[in-house]
Amino acid sequence: VQLQASGGGLVQIGGSLRLSCAASLFTMHTVSWFRQAPGKEREFVAAIRRIGGGTKYADSVKGRFTISKNVGKNTVLLEMTSLKPEDTAVYYCAETRVVWSGVSDPRQYDFKGQGTQVTVSS
Repeated sequence: VQLQASGGGLVQIGGSLRLSCAASLFTMHTVSWFRQAPGKEREFVAAIRRIGGGTKYADSVKGRFTISKNVGKNTVLLEMTSLKPEDTAVYYCAETRVVWSGVSDPRQYDFKGQGTQVTVSS
């Protein structure tokens, strides 16, 4: 199943954006957001369990980003606030069956969809 990320854009430092990850049907128990900046490796941002709603965040975004799910619309959202220039990246969403302790490892995902660009500038 291909997941489609959307909602990116250009925002000023301290601004907010809401990203959306849509699928016709999520088939795995965890949906996560990753990001990749130019010249850098893809890094974990946040994850959510579709059943139970447990969440996990990278230390760099804790307290600023919130991941949530809209079951009725088959979407997973990433609310981003207090954005910083270092948040600039292409953001991807993907799903996985890996155990919770492994959800931050990008090797546990098959990134099929296109990402969405987030640019934070002054």
